Amino acid sequence: LILQQAVRTIFGPTNQEVGNPSWMSGSFGIGQLAMTWNRLWILVFALGVFAVLLYVMKRTPWGLQMRAVTANRRMAASMGIRTPWVDALTFALGSGIAGIAGVALSQIDNVSPNLGRGYIIDSFMVVVFGGVGNLWGTLVGAFSLGIVNKFLEPYAGAVLGKIVVLVLIILFIQKRPRGLFALKGRSVEA
Repeated sequence: LILQQAVRTIFGPTNQEVGNPSWMSGSFGIGQLAMTWNRLWILVFALGVFAVLLYVMKRTPWGLQMRAVTANRRMAASMGIRTPWVDALTFALGSGIAGIAGVALSQIDNVSPNLGRGYIIDSFMVVVFGGVGNLWGTLVGAFSLGIVNKFLEPYAGAVLGKIVVLVLIILFIQKRPRGLFALKGRSVEA
């Protein structure tokens, strides 16, 4: 909230338009499906960010430390991993990805201090549905919920479609409380 108000104070409360490069303008069709080039490039860009994040998490020492802290914080600390440092770097990575998402969203909508507010609930639903802590679950959850939502919108409207998706997720979580791809791990009873 403080950052949003600071942006409003410095840059003003009005929306700012970001122009599309020429190679991102226009649309193409595949049968009855029409898609704009900027959305296709954003999808390719998001998949690229996903691939880099997956590489970092699975193939680097930093990713190993992040996974260790996630699995068992006390054990990771006893093995010499500086857990506050890992927490700070993980927060920085998440903030950087959120910034990258904001840049991608600027090609779809006008930029304002409230640009990401409409996506908070969708993001939460994707993570809960896919399984907390699992990148593949997040990817599958995002595509699944996005496709279901877009198929429901013409029949039920945008708001009612979102409500139906939320109800379906609640019913799904009743059956699988840890999500589609649950994070596997062991815990020690204290």
